[in-house]
Amino acid sequence: MSETPEDLFFRELGGAWAELRQAFPRHIGMSPQRVQLLIRLWRDGETSHNDLRHTLGIDGASVTRLVKEFEADGLIGRRLDPADNRYTLAALTSAGERAAAELERAHQSYQERLLAGITAQQQEIVLDVLRRVRANMTEQESP
Repeated sequence: MSETPEDLFFRELGGAWAELRQAFPRHIGMSPQRVQLLIRLWRDGETSHNDLRHTLGIDGASVTRLVKEFEADGLIGRRLDPADNRYTLAALTSAGERAAAELERAHQSYQERLLAGITAQQQEIVLDVLRRVRANMTEQESP
């Protein structure tokens, strides 16, 4: 059985996405979870470990380990949630803010390099296609 155009489209899309998720963290020598954690705290501010667990899609022990590693590096501080001391909150320190801002700048530059030679019109076409695929998925899921 030969590969259909649909097979090829989704294989390439899936492969590109899988590679893209790993490319920047690999480029800077940091795990994807570490990158996501820093950026999440930079964008959203102080956040509970539980919220980080849900957002990052990792278990609570992994969140605690990552936060403690960053805390040892002076990038994150932790405290008990004053509203409910069963929860621990994590926030970037001023050094963490600087590191996350630099990480964001490096990411933006990396994205620009990945899009080199791809026109704004071509990017818009791809966005339109992806939006249509997502809309089609939503329609297929509806009863």
